[in-house]
Amino acid sequence: MNEREVLVTAVKAADDKGAEDIVVLNMKGVSLVADYFIICHGNSDKQVQAIAREMKEKVEELGHSVKRMEGFDEAKWVLVDLGDVVAHIFHRDERSYYNLERLWGDAPLENVQSELNL
Repeated sequence: MNEREVLVTAVKAADDKGAEDIVVLNMKGVSLVADYFIICHGNSDKQVQAIAREMKEKVEELGHSVKRMEGFDEAKWVLVDLGDVVAHIFHRDERSYYNLERLWGDAPLENVQSELNL
């Protein structure tokens, strides 16, 4: 599974669980941490956990391992490390507080809409 397939699968999984304001940042040349960041949020702890769980399950179904998942129990900011793709799943209130889109403002937005088959 290549990084693009991981990215699209993870975004689709987030969308399937009702994640809001899904943003994909192309981090190539901006950060050494990952090639892509997915940033989204849910409106409750349970929704944040459902988004993270779905993302993990869908990526693993395709044979790709999840490197780590942090913050799942607290469900305020869950980080799902998929290798070259890192997902940041926030509770609504936490997303505006941390404002990763502004922090990584040098990273261009990546459009994956045409690949989602929604």
